[in-house]
Amino acid sequence: MVVLAASIISKSGKALVSRQFVDMSRIRIEGYLAAFPKLVGIGKQHTYVETENVRYVYQPIESLYLLLVTNKQSNILDDLDTLRLLSRLVPEYSYSLDEEGIGKSAFEILFAFDEVISLGHKENITVAQVKQYCEMESHEEKLHKLVLQSKINETKNVMQQKASEIDKSKIEKSRGEKGGFMSLQSMGSGRIDTGFGSETSISSSGGGGFGSGSGPVFEAESFSSKSKGRPTAPASAPPKGLGMQLGKTQKTNQFLESLKAEGEVIVEDVRSSIGHSKAAALPPSDPVTLTVEEKLNVTLKQDGGIGNFDLQGTLSLQILNQDDGFIQVQIETSGNPGILFKTHPNINKELFSGENILGLKDPNRPFPTGQAGDGISLLKWRMQSADESLVPLSINCWPSVSGNETYVNLEYEASSAFDLQNVVISIPLPALREAPRVQQIDGEWRYDSRKSILEWSMVLIDNSNRSGSMEFVIPAVDTSELFPVSVRFTSTSTFSNLKVANILPIRGGIPPKFSQRTSLSTENYQVV
Repeated sequence: MVVLAASIISKSGKALVSRQFVDMSRIRIEGYLAAFPKLVGIGKQHTYVETENVRYVYQPIESLYLLLVTNKQSNILDDLDTLRLLSRLVPEYSYSLDEEGIGKSAFEILFAFDEVISLGHKENITVAQVKQYCEMESHEEKLHKLVLQSKINETKNVMQQKASEIDKSKIEKSRGEKGGFMSLQSMGSGRIDTGFGSETSISSSGGGGFGSGSGPVFEAESFSSKSKGRPTAPASAPPKGLGMQLGKTQKTNQFLESLKAEGEVIVEDVRSSIGHSKAAALPPSDPVTLTVEEKLNVTLKQDGGIGNFDLQGTLSLQILNQDDGFIQVQIETSGNPGILFKTHPNINKELFSGENILGLKDPNRPFPTGQAGDGISLLKWRMQSADESLVPLSINCWPSVSGNETYVNLEYEASSAFDLQNVVISIPLPALREAPRVQQIDGEWRYDSRKSILEWSMVLIDNSNRSGSMEFVIPAVDTSELFPVSVRFTSTSTFSNLKVANILPIRGGIPPKFSQRTSLSTENYQVV
């Protein structure tokens, strides 16, 4: 048996995907494929057609043909077995069996064909093995991504250094125009051990005793800006404090150099590339920005009840100008006794416990400026509970097997205390040849055939849709394969209900303008 080519063509003879397994010119294979529609008889039940030179073994798949071109000496039974295997693989990699779907997944289909047929001969392989082989990691791909990420990191560092130099020159120029300030160059350069970072570099640009901190990016944020009489200052790039990123680049470069020393061939790819990272948060535009972030870790049980409820929150501070660093932050909370607050070691604990004011132990010392991410963490809190009424979103899953089909009913109930955005409920499914048959749904659904996951999504859950349901049908399966059900969402309301009441300038004068960002998101939210 020798398979000359495996192709997917339209009924007019247009080649959509074609993989040749022997040395063959393009004109020759195009001639074979163009001649095939003329040889197929109307109303005949045959699955093969022979000419003087080759044999066509084919199978219709909706409006297309899956076609094997073989020599006439090949075993037609083996050819039919190969054709059946390929016909099961094509729906696994193409979301729709039309020209558009085949074109978008052409390379995945070709890779699958290569796993089934080698040099014209069929391999002893199954659909599950083909999917596993195609998803396996590539050592060369890892090396390529490391080289690419190293170049991206180096480019970012150069950009940040240039931005820092430009920002520093602007500050020095503005100081000279105002009549001169105290020079900080007499402080020299040194390193001290502080409570907010393992080591903090002190240079002539000033800076406090905090290490640079970064935080996760949240898509749903609420901004409540309170003007205190001072005009908004433009956002400036961080002046210093990016040494940790430089260290990461050096580690990556050292790893690549060690691979080269061991004999690995590293291809230096200089083409530009854009990473698929999450969109960055909006840069701060006010002199002072405070960010309230809460993360949820919840485990719900199939038969009701709660297995785990863990909430962790952080209040971060970011200051653009050094002159605005001499401040204290007054906050308000809901007074929930289940929430335990913990201040940073450099924060005055007595002042916080007595008056809910966050200020440094040394009032003559400013908060640092130009911190990366969301700034420095001033306050953290945590809440753990076994009270199911605290859960923002409850999920009930009721699968039942009837004959050769499994009927799955899902319903959700949302707490009236939270309006939830970008809600996605992900149900794992066994490998299916076709998408589930959704009979009823409140919201939208999407089936990811590659990961075999059904996603039920709602853009917003508020008072108009506090509850909803979904029903779908799949072939008979073990119901335990439908768990764990994963949930993700965001909200602009938080459990702590922490709000910044006021900014208090230590040296008097007009308080700086500030804004507050508030976000609640899921980190691990499952029904098991």
